[in-house]
Amino acid sequence: MTVRELLGVRVERVTDLGSSHSWTLHRAALADGREVFVKAAHGRGGVFAAEAAGLRWLAGAGPDAPVPEVLAADGHRLVLPWLPAEAPTARAAERFGRDLAALHAAAPDAFGAPWDGFIADLPLDNTPDPGPWPRWYAERRLAPFLRRAARDLGGDGVRLVEKVIEGIDALAGPPEPPARIHGDLWSGNVLWTGGRAMLIDPAAHGGHRETDLAMLALFGAPHLQRIVAAYDEAAPLADGWRERIPLHQFHPLLVHVALFGSGYREQAVAASRAALALPP
Repeated sequence: MTVRELLGVRVERVTDLGSSHSWTLHRAALADGREVFVKAAHGRGGVFAAEAAGLRWLAGAGPDAPVPEVLAADGHRLVLPWLPAEAPTARAAERFGRDLAALHAAAPDAFGAPWDGFIADLPLDNTPDPGPWPRWYAERRLAPFLRRAARDLGGDGVRLVEKVIEGIDALAGPPEPPARIHGDLWSGNVLWTGGRAMLIDPAAHGGHRETDLAMLALFGAPHLQRIVAAYDEAAPLADGWRERIPLHQFHPLLVHVALFGSGYREQAVAASRAALALPP
């Protein structure tokens, strides 16, 4: 269906914004005065269905959840409100920390999610599982992407990943209940707008709350220390969480190896060594 058919409103102008992975990005002005953001692709319906389901599920955390409304979605398009970007401020970062803590606290019943997941355009096994989290993470996140990334990791890299999987119970820290997490929360998926942070492009699922914080640190987020401090004040983190950051960054780095090849191998290997507390 076209955007007009999905929304029931005439589209007056479309501005192309480039592409990402296997879809294109657009800004559209509607006859009723609204502007919307549109992702479009052919044959990628599962990706948009997962993103729409994830955004709606995150919004279910409460009326102030930091996610945009899904205006429409089908197999070829996802339509969201257009949100003008602005520079992040310290005050907005502190609010983000509190908002993220509240989002995580709206706990689901299990790890995983009741829909087929994607990260970028790679599938994620979201099979719901009561846990514990370490085995779920090893079986549903690390092992599948080890198979995808094995060629670029090489033999030594594969053996390090296997050691992380084998030792996951000892590496994962104190038990945590499932949290309602974004799942791909690098800084590019944080949109600063209206004096706050809004979360976009989720790989949402019931997961470990430290995963979202580790993702924010992976490629650097503005005012990260303020975000984490506000989060920790609202929902104190378990002892040793900083030492576990590499463990939680390990899956997204394997994803990057699977997507982009050996250019991310050294980061993935370094994360595995750090998770195992091995010297560099």
